[in-house]
Amino acid sequence: MGRVRPSRRRFLASAGAFLGAAPFHALACRVAETGGTPPAAEAGASVVGYGPLGPVADGTTGLPLLLLPAGFRYVTFGWTGDPLDDGLITPRAHDGMAAFPTAGGLVRLVRNHELRDGIAFAPRPLYDPNGGGGTTTLDFDPAAGELVSAHASLTGTAVNCAGGPTPWGSWLTCEETVLGPGGDPDYESPHGYIFEVPADGTAEASAEPYRAMGRFVHEAVAVDPATGIVYETEDRGAAGLYRFLPNQSGNLAAGGRLEMLAIDGAPDYDTRTGQAVGTWHPVTWAPIADPDPADIDDDSVYRQGVAGGGATFARLEGIWHGGGRIYIVSTTGGDADAGQVWEYDPAGERIRLLFESPGTDVLDMPDNLTVSPRGGLVLCEDGDADNYVRGLTLAGAIFPFAKNNVVLDGERNGFAGDYRHREFAGAVYDPAGDWLFVNAQTPGITFAITGPWGAGPL
Repeated sequence: MGRVRPSRRRFLASAGAFLGAAPFHALACRVAETGGTPPAAEAGASVVGYGPLGPVADGTTGLPLLLLPAGFRYVTFGWTGDPLDDGLITPRAHDGMAAFPTAGGLVRLVRNHELRDGIAFAPRPLYDPNGGGGTTTLDFDPAAGELVSAHASLTGTAVNCAGGPTPWGSWLTCEETVLGPGGDPDYESPHGYIFEVPADGTAEASAEPYRAMGRFVHEAVAVDPATGIVYETEDRGAAGLYRFLPNQSGNLAAGGRLEMLAIDGAPDYDTRTGQAVGTWHPVTWAPIADPDPADIDDDSVYRQGVAGGGATFARLEGIWHGGGRIYIVSTTGGDADAGQVWEYDPAGERIRLLFESPGTDVLDMPDNLTVSPRGGLVLCEDGDADNYVRGLTLAGAIFPFAKNNVVLDGERNGFAGDYRHREFAGAVYDPAGDWLFVNAQTPGITFAITGPWGAGPL
């Protein structure tokens, strides 16, 4: 989920388990039509969220690393450089993440590390010794509010941005690059794939890519538990929304078919600008004949889809399933290049724009997202100024929930600097809905936030 500077957004635009099915209607429509700022868009006040934000001390370090509403607290763990229980060191660049229950009542997190090059940070499970990315797995005790253990769970991959949980209890981690041997960096193996990391604590990741799911600039995935279909996002200025229909539901290694979303009756439809909030579009799907092309470019799969009438989106990143719908973030979509949120209805085979940011003061380049057990969307910003975790209500009102306030002077693992403009990533709730986990990608921190969730929509 590399950044796109504001001056490049228009250029790139030319060259993504719990939420109910209720629409994001009135306010979202008004914002999109008038370009106005909805209530509670400003950081200092909120009429729909949880109230104004203020500095809150970290329960681990005592530092005011986040601004949060009154009543919320948090702890940090899994910092870059922290020792792992397997004798290794926590790698940097924390990104997408999912949370799973365990038999012992712990919460198991599987966390991506968006590293491009360098040697693999663990000896196994290993895909490519020159791939610096991968995942770590962490067990958190929700009753005690503390980390219990952590270990490396996949290594030798590259640019592991986001991914998605599966209904069968695993994490699908996605590579946001298509580089391979002979590139820069010079990998030993081709990249641009999806890998599966079991979260049951007994199985080990195979470190084998799922080639049938496509080789492209992956960002994230969402699995529809009703069908087993996997929806995949692509992080390019001109991107596609894909679905993978497995030959065997729950067994992605058995192969399947890859397809790209197309708007029925409107081939080559461009969703990046000029869209109306709330308008449903019926969809069809364009087959991808060669999901794993040998002669690879970062648009090789995208071009196949467009040739079949596929629709173009702007930088699809976060995607999450909730309440029978799939929610997708377009990081730079919209007339203001500040972000869109889309809703796909699998049962009805239709898609619509739920929300479009009228400006960066309202929502600035949303990236990862998750669905709250209380019926709202949680959006992680990857903007170019102050970054927030924002909430989006069923009525389309957007509000700030957390603000990055990470300024360090060597207090933890020697990190020093102002990291307040660094992105949030990996937002996910624990299975009970009591803790929200989120990462500050740089310097690499995992936050666990809890508080009076019932007082608001998250």
